[in-house]
Amino acid sequence: MPLPSSPRARSGPRRRSLLALGPTALALAGCTAGGKDPAGPGDGPSAAERRARARAARDSEGLVERYDAVIAARPALAERLGPLRENVVRHAQAFGGGRKASPSVSGSGSASPSAAVPGNDKDALAGLAAAERELADRRSEELLGAPGELARLLASVAAAGAAHVYLLTEGGA
Repeated sequence: MPLPSSPRARSGPRRRSLLALGPTALALAGCTAGGKDPAGPGDGPSAAERRARARAARDSEGLVERYDAVIAARPALAERLGPLRENVVRHAQAFGGGRKASPSVSGSGSASPSAAVPGNDKDALAGLAAAERELADRRSEELLGAPGELARLLASVAAAGAAHVYLLTEGGA
């Protein structure tokens, strides 16, 4: 006898998908990391790796600005979004960005002129989830060509972004 289907349609990743993403991303990152990078330990990161890290830091900082804009426009969501925003700040710092954990929103409520925030909580959360999903997907693709340590960092941050998507859409962060 088949089990009845769920009465509500779900959007986004399922819990099982998120749980499977972490080990998969780490396995992919581990496969690209052959112990030491070819440049050698004393040579430091290559120019391409420095550019990739700087781009990843800017992407995370842009996402922090999106969080700031939503928090400024929808203050009732601040408690829910605060921990996720702090994680994104730490991601930017891990890539070499200099953003601090304190919100950059002014008392006037204008965090980023380019970030348009929808007029209701549900749409604001959906917009953040879409931005997190797009960035996590892009990082998952980029890690395949990245050197070992950067690949591991991209995998970790992509997995965290996927978890943020779940928390924003279904998890009730």
